[in-house]
Formats: sequence, C-alpha cells, structure tokens
Amino acid sequence: MMRKVYAGVALRELRMNKALTQKEFAARLGVSLSYLNQMENNHRPVSAAVILALASEFQFDIGTLDVGEADRMVADMREALADPMFGEVTVPLADLSLTASNAPALARAFLALHRQHRETQDRLGTLDEQLSTERGGTGLAPLPWEEVRDFFHYCDNYIDPLDRAAERFAEHTAPGTSLAAMRDWLDDALGVSITLSAAHPVRRYDPQTRTLALNTMSDPATQRFQIAHQIAILAHADLLDATLDLARFRSDEARQIARIGLANYFAGAALLPYGSFLRAAQEVRHDLELLSHRFGASLEQVAHRLSTLQRSGAKGVPFFFVRVDQAGTITKRHSATRLQFARFGGACPLWNVHQAFETPGRFLRQLAETPDGVRYLCLARDVSKPGGSFDAPVRRYAIGLGCEVSHAGQLTYADGLDAEAGPFEPIGVSCRICERVGCHQRSVPPLERPLRVDPNERGLLPYRIV
Repeated sequence: MMRKVYAGVALRELRMNKALTQKEFAARLGVSLSYLNQMENNHRPVSAAVILALASEFQFDIGTLDVGEADRMVADMREALADPMFGEVTVPLADLSLTASNAPALARAFLALHRQHRETQDRLGTLDEQLSTERGGTGLAPLPWEEVRDFFHYCDNYIDPLDRAAERFAEHTAPGTSLAAMRDWLDDALGVSITLSAAHPVRRYDPQTRTLALNTMSDPATQRFQIAHQIAILAHADLLDATLDLARFRSDEARQIARIGLANYFAGAALLPYGSFLRAAQEVRHDLELLSHRFGASLEQVAHRLSTLQRSGAKGVPFFFVRVDQAGTITKRHSATRLQFARFGGACPLWNVHQAFETPGRFLRQLAETPDGVRYLCLARDVSKPGGSFDAPVRRYAIGLGCEVSHAGQLTYADGLDAEAGPFEPIGVSCRICERVGCHQRSVPPLERPLRVDPNERGLLPYRIV
C-alpha cells in the first residue's frame, strides 16, 4: 500500500523560489487554486499527477518528497512529551504530524529547547550527587556529542558532497585493492609514511614528521579505515570545513567532534564506494558476510554503510542500523525507515539485538511489529572486539540491521521466513511512549495513558493501563 505524501512546506518553498503566485503555480501543475492551497497546507496529499508535473515542469527531485524527516521529528516530539515535566499533557498524534509537516522549524526549536532542559537537569543531578558524596571531578555529560548525533540524524546519515568525494577517491586511486595500495597512495600523494607497532594507539598522526602510526594488533579492515580517515583530514580539509560551516555548531567542541565523524564518514564511503557497493549489495542480496569479504571491511562497517545508501536517484533499501552495548545502551543509531530509536536510555528489551550476546558468531532473524502497525525484518549479531592479549579487555557490542517487510525479498536473510504472515514480535521504541497494554517486559507505564491501581489484584504489572 502506497503511503500518502504530504509536502506542503516543499511546495511552498518551490513556488516562492520560482517567484510564482499560487494561481500561476497551480496552472503549471494542472490543478485548481483551491486544490493547491489544500496541498500547501497539508490538508490533502500530493497526487501522482502533481508529482509528475513537478518533475516535468520544474525538474524537481521527487526523492526529496520523502517524509522521513517528519517521521523522525514526530517520534522525537512524542518521546520529549513523555518527559515527566509535562505531567498529564497529551498531544494527539495528528497535531504532532501537522507540526512536523507544516512547521518543521518550530518542531526543531521545541526539540532543541527540551534537549537543553534535559541537559540542565543532568547537570544539576550530577552536581547534586557530587555535593552529597563529596567526590571530585565534574562527571558532566559531553553535551556536544548530542548535537553532533542530531546533525547526522537529520541528514539521513548521508552527506552527498563528502560521499561523492570519497567515491571519486576510490575510483582514481583504487584504495580498496589492498592495505599496501593505500599505504603507497598516502606516501606518494601526501608524503606521509606509516609505522606499525603494538605499542602505538589505534591511530596517531605526527604533523612534524608526517608519520601515521597504527597499531599492528588492529585487523586490516581497521587499519585501512584509519588510513582513509587520515586521508580525509589531510586531503579534504576544505570540504570538511565547508560542511562544518553549514552545520553551525554551537561550540568548538561539537565542531571538532563532528570533524572526526565526517572523516569517519569519508573513510567508510571510500572503502565501500557508493555505486560499486550498492551494486554488490543488490547482487548478493545484502549478505553482510559476502560483502565483508568482497570489500575487506568489518561486518559493522558493512551494516552501517547499508543504512547510508540514500543518494537521490540511486537509493538502496532503506535500513535502520543500531549498535548497543551489554547494558542495552545505544551507542550508534540511524534509521532510514519509519522505525526511530529512543534518544535517552536503551532499546526495547523484546528486540532481538539484545539476544545477540547469547549467540556469538550467529545472525539472529526476527519479524517484528511496532505499535504503529509497521512490520520489519530485523537482524542482529554480536561484534565483540578482542583486546589483542590474554589480559586485555574485550569490547562487546551487538549490531542491529533491518528494513520494512516490503523490502524483505531483497535480503537473503528473509529466505524461509513468511514475511506476510509472521508471527511478528511486538516491539516498541521505549516504555514511556509505547502504548502496548499487555507487554510482559514493560519497565514503566506509558505517560499518555491513565492507570488503574487495585491493591487487591496483581497481573503481569502492579497496575492496569486503561
């Protein structure tokens, strides 16, 4: 079933950029003035005929009519409104959808205000704990990380100029052929030599000697990634700065963190070039292990790259990607689907990504359904990272990758599953905004639903959700 597309903001912006009146714009689209007015105010969806007219009359990229950003803002606003500070305030989902579609700037301002409130509360809570326990150190959360995370989140985790620059680099230098080829390019093009030693950190660059030190215990995929990261820093500094200038971060700390993130983005895009990687992914039906072997990348790098294939006119399967630690805390997240992740706390305990730690080395498959009725094929696998010696700590993570079941046929992992009939596991985003009544893993009640507490009765929970 095709989703209805409401794109009032995009229509108004296009009309104003072309300096057209509503009457002139309606005539060129072949619709009545009243119909255009209804579309611009999101009272009616954009019809197929209008979409075709936009493409033919104005060469408008219809791929930009994707409502993914509005969905993300709705999910973020729902979670923000679940904050106890709002008490019994209940905002209908329809109102949130209208705000995200008609007034996205207002929605972003609300989210920024709520985020600032949460940051202030976290600071006060930390300070109170420090004063009561008389411990040293600040312990304050590195707030710029949140700002950088939101930057990538609302860019759909796809930075077109950087992605295309990385693809050109891969085409002209063929760095993916071997680690030696990348080392030679770095030396020939930039005059940077590489040293390997178990005493080195993962990566350290000395600008005085123009030497890049890598840890010999790192696997080849990690070493290649770190070389590509350094190439981004040295050879594409102007492009990184231009992107950072557009982002307008509030602090220098956020800007520097984002620079590292953008260099990492370039590295992933260089090792897994968009066009060739997309074709290979389609050819092997998104088999992560085959892609990992073909491109010499880790499973995490491959899974994350699949979630970024959102280039206009050449989009891949829209995936969500997430990485969690053993405590269930989300350490990386991105979604090109309607599934959104909790901005605070962990993921739904019914999601198979938590079970991946129990079955190391195996892919887990799950058919799941969110409270909004959307169904997904979810994959999960542990990606533990050994420390390199007997007494070194092992970093344990699990990754989750998935898509809506309408795309499941393009994945080898769907073979043998009935993506139409299920059964589907009921999952959610977080307990505070999940409306499921009978969930046996619920930790806290939903803030948008009234409760009934009966001291004479106990079911799955000590209360009933009305």
